[in-house]
Amino acid sequence: MNKGELIASIAETSGIPRVKAERALNMVLRNMANAMERGERVTLAGFGSFKVVERAAQKGRNPQTGGIITIPAHNVVKFKPGKNLFEKVQ
Repeated sequence: MNKGELIASIAETSGIPRVKAERALNMVLRNMANAMERGERVTLAGFGSFKVVERAAQKGRNPQTGGIITIPAHNVVKFKPGKNLFEKVQ
């Protein structure tokens, strides 16, 4: 399911216009991203939690040349599914 399909599903199941469903989804995603940008954990009960962690610098290999490169440290988003989601997809 992509974002457009999710918006259509929200609009259909809730009985609201597609434009309002898209606006609501965009606001939820923006607020989640802003919270993670501030270093906060985002927890959606029954669904899961998102948090930003720093991935340490590491060595990698350039597939074209075979040479060793250094991949710099950077932040990544980690997702841990909640119990309900975990049980549903298992």
